[in-house]
Amino acid sequence: MSNSIFRKDGTAQGVAKQRYIETIADPAKRIIEDHFAKHFTLGAGLIKIMGHGLNLWLTNKLAPGFHEHLIARTRFIDDLIEKSAKNGIEQYVVLGAGYDMRAHRLDLPDSLEVFEVDQPEVQLKKLTKLPDELSGLGNISYVSVDFTNQSVSEELISAGFDKTKSSIFTLEGVTQYITKDALNSTLNEIASLTQGTHTIFFLSYVDELLNQNPEACFGDGYPNPLKKANLIKNLSAKAADEPWISFYSSKEIENALLNNGFSLKENKILEDLNLEYFGPYGRDLPENQIFNLEHFVVAESKNW
Repeated sequence: MSNSIFRKDGTAQGVAKQRYIETIADPAKRIIEDHFAKHFTLGAGLIKIMGHGLNLWLTNKLAPGFHEHLIARTRFIDDLIEKSAKNGIEQYVVLGAGYDMRAHRLDLPDSLEVFEVDQPEVQLKKLTKLPDELSGLGNISYVSVDFTNQSVSEELISAGFDKTKSSIFTLEGVTQYITKDALNSTLNEIASLTQGTHTIFFLSYVDELLNQNPEACFGDGYPNPLKKANLIKNLSAKAADEPWISFYSSKEIENALLNNGFSLKENKILEDLNLEYFGPYGRDLPENQIFNLEHFVVAESKNW
């Protein structure tokens, strides 16, 4: 598996910040809750003082719908993990885990074995910031991989991953930063590792229309969509030194999954989840704030 699927932590910090902003919303209106995100958020104290409303206003000045997009992605994966665990999935592997805290904040059975995979330096940062009470939990394994001379599959097995058990893998917010060959290599390695078992795979990807026809990635009336598309791409490249290099069509992703033994089950965008997630709290976005550039995909091993 290419070492490029695991990144620096600039993007992980940004996503943690949005999770924390959502966490300080009115409990009756928040979509997700992640009190651990403050440990990975620069300026968390100031963000809390400013409050949810002001932070959301500032984010929307930059890119309307950006916060809701990331929170919808978080909630979509949260629901998928909890549902999969309740349905009997036995192992959960977080590829490029960054500052993901689902193993601690979701309602998951103690029997679910969790493997968080990332570069040694990123995991060290995470572990040094974790509250003491969260360290050393028996069902969570931190799998540090030096990709110059180690195999992810081999390291997972060494950490206790059981090839005969059912599993769910997540690759969240990563595919735009890696080559298409790297994604295919990742899918191929996971397919080989889990051959003959029930496997669920989540990934997100950025629509190729962001380059070809940016207006199509935003709702009608979205302000300056071409300018915002370039801003979003350039912000990641400049602020986090993590440029977006790969964009996909839905058919391209479906074929990549099929070629590696997975069947596409769901392919969602913010527009699909807007009313479901935000509507019940009176927070559904108007059309001119819809941010549809990233897709959320669920696939499953064939014959299951």
